Amino acid sequence: MEKPTLAVIVPAFNEAQRLGSTLPIMLQYLRTHRPGSKLIVVDDGSTDATAEVAERIFAEHPEVQTRLLRSPRNRGKGRAVRLGLLSTDAPIALFSDADLSTPITELPRIVGPIEAGDYDIVFGSRALDRNLIGQRQPWQREQGGRVFNGIVRLTTGLPFSDTQCGFKAFRMEAARPVIERARVDGFGFDVELLFLAQHAGLRLLERPVRWDHNEGSKVNLMNDSLRMLTEIIGLRARVARNSGYNSSAK
Repeated sequence: MEKPTLAVIVPAFNEAQRLGSTLPIMLQYLRTHRPGSKLIVVDDGSTDATAEVAERIFAEHPEVQTRLLRSPRNRGKGRAVRLGLLSTDAPIALFSDADLSTPITELPRIVGPIEAGDYDIVFGSRALDRNLIGQRQPWQREQGGRVFNGIVRLTTGLPFSDTQCGFKAFRMEAARPVIERARVDGFGFDVELLFLAQHAGLRLLERPVRWDHNEGSKVNLMNDSLRMLTEIIGLRARVARNSGYNSSAK
């Protein structure tokens, strides 16, 4: 089997219902617009039929390279994303949320600058152009996200407007060492990856993308926000202890 030119990673925890509709969309897009790509679903210890749904849909689309990775228990989205990214030998890898809140058709906007050789990590943003948002989040969740981003900026020094959009692409030659050093398994993993990448001197670009809120988010606004903040504070503490996070990965 030929080495894929691009890998799309989909972390999934109890996503059987969503994958039934979104996986065919992704596969059809890759077949038509990105031949030679590979779609990897990482089942993060689901207790529903996530794996069975993925396998069935994969079998219906043999023209696209696919792979299913399964974790024996739920370990967190961050770990699932890292597992998928590190499993591929594609030169560029992108992870996308299973619900396709950011449509797969936005892929060129994120992957293009990496393919042009200008950036190492490019990630979607809901904050740079809010006119691109179709269905908005509930007011409480949107305001909570803004507060969280402000704390992220203050705590880490990251200059970005939206670290949490689930649509990020990586030039794997540059990003793999950063991904291997990451430790956060929960929803704060995005911040950690960007923080480590910035400290490693990688070239980062935040780009506006189309986005729609979908019901059924796995994020608990209160509990997970507190957990993410704890993870970010811990990240800064590890850097302060000279734990190796400042290593260059160019």
